[in-house]
Amino acid sequence: MSVAAILLVAAVLVFAIARPRGLPEIVVAGPAALVAVAIGVVTPQQAWSEVTALAPTVGFLAAILVLAHLADASGVFTWVAGILTRDGTRGPVRLLTLVFAIASVTTAVLSLDATVVLLTPVVIRAARTLRMPVRPHAYATAHLSNSASTLLPVSNLTNLIAFSATGLTFVHFTAVMALPWVVTIALEWMVFRIIFRRDLAPPDVSEAIEVPRVSSDVPPPVPIAALSVLAATLVGFTIGGLVGVAPGWVAAAGALALAVPALRGGHTTPRRMLFAADLWFCAFVLALGVVVAGVAAGPIGDWLGGLLPEQASLAGMLTVAVIAAVAANLLNNLPATLLLLAVLGAGAPTGLVLALLIGVNLGPNLTYVGSLATMLWRRVATAGGCRPELGTFTKLGLATTPLTVVAATTVLWLVL
Repeated sequence: MSVAAILLVAAVLVFAIARPRGLPEIVVAGPAALVAVAIGVVTPQQAWSEVTALAPTVGFLAAILVLAHLADASGVFTWVAGILTRDGTRGPVRLLTLVFAIASVTTAVLSLDATVVLLTPVVIRAARTLRMPVRPHAYATAHLSNSASTLLPVSNLTNLIAFSATGLTFVHFTAVMALPWVVTIALEWMVFRIIFRRDLAPPDVSEAIEVPRVSSDVPPPVPIAALSVLAATLVGFTIGGLVGVAPGWVAAAGALALAVPALRGGHTTPRRMLFAADLWFCAFVLALGVVVAGVAAGPIGDWLGGLLPEQASLAGMLTVAVIAAVAANLLNNLPATLLLLAVLGAGAPTGLVLALLIGVNLGPNLTYVGSLATMLWRRVATAGGCRPELGTFTKLGLATTPLTVVAATTVLWLVL
C-alpha cells in the first residue's frame, strides 16, 4: 500500500507541475483520491476527516482569491503601478526597493497568489516603462511571494493549514513571526543587490539623459474605498481570531464589500469573480490532502517521525525547518506541509510547527517545483515577456534559501 500511495502522490504532482494542455490539477488529483480510497490506502473515514479538516482553509482560499481580484478591479494595482513609475530618474535600486516593499505587503495581506498573478505583470511593465533592467524586479516578485508569506496566518495556504496546530491567536502568530519576516526580507534584499549588481548599477551620465522622467499629469487616483476595505479586512482577521470567527468569513465579507461597487461600476462580472475563486484548484487541494494522508499513515510517515525532533530547541527547530525545506523541493510545499503536520501529530510544540512553516515557505525559492506559486510565476513572467532563466533562478536560490531558512529559524527561536 505504501508504494501505491507514493505512486499516487507522484502522479498528482507530476501532472500539477506539467499541466498538459492547461488542464486543471483536479483532472488527476480527483481520480487519485478516489483510487486511494478504493484500494484501501486511506479509509473512507480518514478521507472524510481530511476533507472536513481542510474545508475551512479551502473556503478561505477561494474568498481571498476573489478579494485580490476585486482589489485589482477597484484600481489598487493601477495605483501601485503609478507609485512604481513615479519619478523614474532615481534609478533601479529605488525601483527594486519599492518592489520589495510592495511585494512584501501584497504577499502578507492578499496572499502570495496576488503577488504572482497581479503584481508581477505590473512590475515588469513598470521596469520597461522606466527603461530599467527587468530581471531583478521580476525575480523579486517570485522570491517574495514565498519569503514574505510567513507574516500572517492568511498570507499562505500552508500557514492556514498549520495555523490551528500552532495554538496561537491571529495576533500572537503575527507578533511571533514579525521579526523573522523582517530579517528574511532584509537578507533577500542584500543578496539581490549583490547578485544583480550590474543590472542595478547607476547608468552613465549619457545614458541617464536618455531615461525619461515618468510623471503623469494625471496620476492614477488613490483607491481610498478599496484600500479602506482591505485595511478593515485585515483588522477583521485580527478581531476574528479573538472572538472565534474563521478568516474565511472575514475575507468573504471584505470581498462582498468590494464586489458591490465593482459590479455596479462595471469593473467586473459575476463570471470573472467565479473564475477568480479558482474552484478547480480548491478541489485539487482537498483531493491532494486525501492522497497525502495515505503516505503519512505508511512507512514514510514512520520514517519521518523518527527524524523529526520532539522538543522545540534551536537544534530541533533548525532540523524541522531544513527537513521541511527539502521536502518542499521534493514534493512541493503544499503536500510537504500536509505530510509533515500529520507526522508531527496533534500537540506538537508551537516552535516546531512554526519552524515547519519557515521551511515550506522559504524553501521553495530553491527550485521551480518548490511551490505552486513559483510554477505559476514562471507562466506569468513568460507571458509578460520576461522568460525565467534556470541558471539565474538557481543561483538566487542557492544564495538566499539556506541563509534565510537558518536565519529566520534562529530569530524565531530567540523570539519564542
